[in-house]
Amino acid sequence: MKKMIMILFILGSASFLFAEDKDTKKGSHLNFDSIKSVLKNDFLTEEARKNRAGELEKNEAARKKKEGLYNAPDRSDFWTFFSEYWLVKNATILKWDFEKPDYALDDSFKYFLEKLGFYEKRFRILMVNTPNITHFALPANPNEYVFIISVPFIRTLDLTKLEISLLLFEDMLRADNGYFVKAVSTDELRELIGKNFYGKKVNLKTLKNLEKKYDEIIFDKGFNFQQQFAITKKMDHILKTDLQLWNLYYKMLQKVDDLVKSNVLYTKYNQIYPSPELQMNWLRPKKTIR
Repeated sequence: MKKMIMILFILGSASFLFAEDKDTKKGSHLNFDSIKSVLKNDFLTEEARKNRAGELEKNEAARKKKEGLYNAPDRSDFWTFFSEYWLVKNATILKWDFEKPDYALDDSFKYFLEKLGFYEKRFRILMVNTPNITHFALPANPNEYVFIISVPFIRTLDLTKLEISLLLFEDMLRADNGYFVKAVSTDELRELIGKNFYGKKVNLKTLKNLEKKYDEIIFDKGFNFQQQFAITKKMDHILKTDLQLWNLYYKMLQKVDDLVKSNVLYTKYNQIYPSPELQMNWLRPKKTIR
């Protein structure tokens, strides 16, 4: 459109475009060199504008890409990300890098969950070769679970796949209740999650403190009596739909209780999950006085 207007302007300017041959008086002729010069300059100006616009667009895309590298994971990604980071940092203690027996736990636990009516649950089960941790569900993204289970623990107790599934299910209920996440969350951490830190200084102390809280809960502190009572009663309510499972759960707690009372390797178990003996008391039907 701009070119068409320019051409019309050129054609309308007789004094600029037409030259009179005074000697021969043969009239006028069109100055095509002038037209070509104007069109050429117009074309070069348009090309320069396009190139500049393309360069600006390319620079903006590069800036956004670089800025995106400084995005902290948001709430839908953060917890699985940090739990995996914690697992890598503690590889020497957990000893998860070993030749694992094929217990087929993924399939058996998936079947167990579906039997109880829990579908479309995403989970990963990491087997570790240490008694320092027996079983645990690390914080993970919504509707996702990261489980740890100790091979020495399940071998010492001679647990069946169904009994292991009961332990994992108990851990899953704790994760659903958000006990771990609530215990380690701080205002500083909430300010960090999902933010962009391009050109800003990141306070790494917040993440260091979070890592220490992970260690504290997993290895030393665990869950309190009120939390354990709530989970036990929830297990009781769910498993009573299948009395065979309920009886198996009760007997498994008895096995764990015997182990922690007799084996020094597992004396800290009651600090993490207080306590199998109490759980059995909570599960027993109340005696009525007639």
